[in-house]
Amino acid sequence: MKYYFAPMEGITGYVYRSVHHKFFSGIDKYFTPFLSPGPKKVLTDREIRDILPQNNPQMYVVPQILTNRAEDFIRVEKELESYGYREVNFNLGCPSGTVTAKKKGAGFLEYTEDLKRFLDEVFQKPCLEISIKTRIGKEDPEEFVRLLRIYNQYPLKELIIHPRVQTDYYRNMPNREVFAEAIKNSANPVCYNGDLFDLEKCQAFETEFPQADICMLGRGLLVNPALVRELQGGKMLEKQELREFHDALCREYETVMSGDRNVLFKMKELWFYMGHLFEENKKQMKKIKKSQKLSDYMEAVDSLFEEGEFHAWGTFE
Repeated sequence: MKYYFAPMEGITGYVYRSVHHKFFSGIDKYFTPFLSPGPKKVLTDREIRDILPQNNPQMYVVPQILTNRAEDFIRVEKELESYGYREVNFNLGCPSGTVTAKKKGAGFLEYTEDLKRFLDEVFQKPCLEISIKTRIGKEDPEEFVRLLRIYNQYPLKELIIHPRVQTDYYRNMPNREVFAEAIKNSANPVCYNGDLFDLEKCQAFETEFPQADICMLGRGLLVNPALVRELQGGKMLEKQELREFHDALCREYETVMSGDRNVLFKMKELWFYMGHLFEENKKQMKKIKKSQKLSDYMEAVDSLFEEGEFHAWGTFE
């Protein structure tokens, strides 16, 4: 089984990716949070920093592109080729209302004729391999029959399927029946994404779909950064190991960011996930969330790791 790290906007930027890669083995591909090209500027300074090869050493990184304009996609693709990238991913999965209202992400899925024209142009002379991350429709899972028929017309590197419709957001259960049909009928390699939060859920998925050989994990890896290592038969996450990972990540954010506030924003956002490993320590977690200075934050973190009850099998629900 191959394992991919899903892009999580605001969290899995180059700082997080590089530190995670140093500490934990097993990720075959890291995907960047989406790049959103505009008509005037191909990439922002922030986006360039995120994809610079020197900021992503010794790991396979796939930049993700969010757009509904083929000419903008092609411009970014050529720019990424100049940085040495071999593959890009097209985002048809983002369910955010601010994105879909612009006919982007999962909002593009209901405009199948426009989507077909877009892909025709993009695949006319691709300079990089192209994968697609998609939902199964805008409102109805039955939409995926037509969508898959479209995807099958192109030589995709992979089709990454999150089997929910856009209007589900992250509610309701992923539609495994639609995914089963996709594995059977896709002309391209298929990757599964959706609600594989812990070791037990991942193993159950592998039992249910023995023919699946690629999984993309997101929130489960943010809770337990060693999840893939565990799936590959390695040791379980240890409290001291998590502390060292946390401290290295915090130091890196301090290096690239100015002021306590920006660093704390990043670290607190991560505790929304890692906090599930310390669910019975609500008092200490509250101190972490309320801290306004890095010194107070680190004091609260010290207390949590020294006195808190750690559960390596924590999961995101």
